[in-house]
Amino acid sequence: MRITVSVNGQPYTRDVEPRLLLVHFLRDELGLTGTHWGCDTSNCGVCTVRLDGVPVKSCTVLAVMADGHEVTTVEGLERDGELDVVQKGFVECHGLQCGFCTPGMLLTARWLLERDPDPDEGTIREAISGQLCRCTGYENIVRSIRWAAEAQARTDAEARQ
Repeated sequence: MRITVSVNGQPYTRDVEPRLLLVHFLRDELGLTGTHWGCDTSNCGVCTVRLDGVPVKSCTVLAVMADGHEVTTVEGLERDGELDVVQKGFVECHGLQCGFCTPGMLLTARWLLERDPDPDEGTIREAISGQLCRCTGYENIVRSIRWAAEAQARTDAEARQ
């Protein structure tokens, strides 16, 4: 099947097998290897991307289902050489650990902060509950997302002045 998908703002048209998973389309067809492939059953969440702004597990979405839609991968968070505030938070607060779950966590965190710019710890933990991190007790990840929320609030306040 021929599909056209906008990925990180760039349209891509490809002929794909109808059964090709979105995670494999991104990694193998487009070379966007920031999206990781883990369990292939949607349990771990390392394959999380945003489809029309909503976090989805790309190991359970067919590439043909993304036809005509916008996909954002971790590569799309950075803008004009500037890391997203969520990426900065993960660097500042050591939320990276081994890095395998990080892309999905970053995309979920960005989605959360767009909906709730000041989430409490419980809200953050609920938002990332569909993603497994095997390296940590999530403390640094939660701290990273709170740091990003606070940094974004400071930036927004400065812009209003």
